[in-house]
Amino acid sequence: MDLHLTGKRALVTGASKGIGHATALLLAEEGCDLVLVSRDPATLATAADAVRTRRQVAVQTIAADLSRQDEVERVAAEAGPLDILVNNAGAIPPGNLLAVDNTTWRAAWDLKIFGFISLTRALYPVLKDRQGVVVNVIGSAGESPNPNYIAGSAGNAALMGFTKSLGKGAHKDGIRVVGINPGPVSTERNRMLLKARARQEFDDESRWQEFYKTMPFGRAATPEEIANAVAFLASSRSGYTTGTILTIDGAPG
Repeated sequence: MDLHLTGKRALVTGASKGIGHATALLLAEEGCDLVLVSRDPATLATAADAVRTRRQVAVQTIAADLSRQDEVERVAAEAGPLDILVNNAGAIPPGNLLAVDNTTWRAAWDLKIFGFISLTRALYPVLKDRQGVVVNVIGSAGESPNPNYIAGSAGNAALMGFTKSLGKGAHKDGIRVVGINPGPVSTERNRMLLKARARQEFDDESRWQEFYKTMPFGRAATPEEIANAVAFLASSRSGYTTGTILTIDGAPG
């Protein structure tokens, strides 16, 4: 299916690894020019090289810490015209109420919760000019709260509300706003979160395989499966979709 994304320009945060990197690769294959944003310049450069080898599209990189408002504003100033914003950056740590102190909690929310909100606000005029799309990659803990991931559960629920609220009004400016709630995904970060939530040690691959058998389809999702959904929701093929959130978690029992 042609997603009609050729010639579009997309900014992806957290683009150096995991879901963000898979999304960048797929959007490049679909013909999008890209602005890749991540904190570490070295991993960002490697990610950009990988995208360029996949397809000859324009790739701009911006190394930035999106937990800082001045950095958010710098990204918005350097990004240029955009059709698609994929908010994906964030690393909220596991832990229950007493395990996650205020400093840790606030720092995590500054990056993911306020990072999503602030960057969307900063880029809103640019997206309005081109009747763009915002795709927020959030996380299923917002709808399936876990006491051992309390900061993430509460933060993701807030981003779900942000996505739905903004989506109900942004269509007046020609902008669509959608969200994706991935469940467990085959990334190093999700392995860390699964270990924390399960409160188990996973010291070898056989233990992981045993744990995965308890999941729907006997595995976690792949980053590419989430990226496929990002690309479709960002495309004109999904042009009547806004203010809604797609859950991709394998439908656990």
